[in-house]
Amino acid sequence: MFSALIEGQALKFLEKLKDAQLKKRLMNKIDELEQDPFPRNCKTIEGYDQKVFRVRVGGYRILYYVVFETSIVYVFIIDKRGVVYG
Repeated sequence: MFSALIEGQALKFLEKLKDAQLKKRLMNKIDELEQDPFPRNCKTIEGYDQKVFRVRVGGYRILYYVVFETSIVYVFIIDKRGVVYG
């Protein structure tokens, strides 16, 4: 079992988000990452110092990395597809 820590841009994005239904969907996906940090639909993202993964929630992406020593999933970016990769 892992714990999720939402930090940086991801935390700011969730705080500013006005769409309650989307916020619930994003939080549900983060809760799922605590159970299984590597779901079947996760992909690795290039261009970071460590191994970064992404999962989709509709047109949005959640970027995160996993620290096995502490069993923590660090969620650091949540945004629309075009913004995350732009």
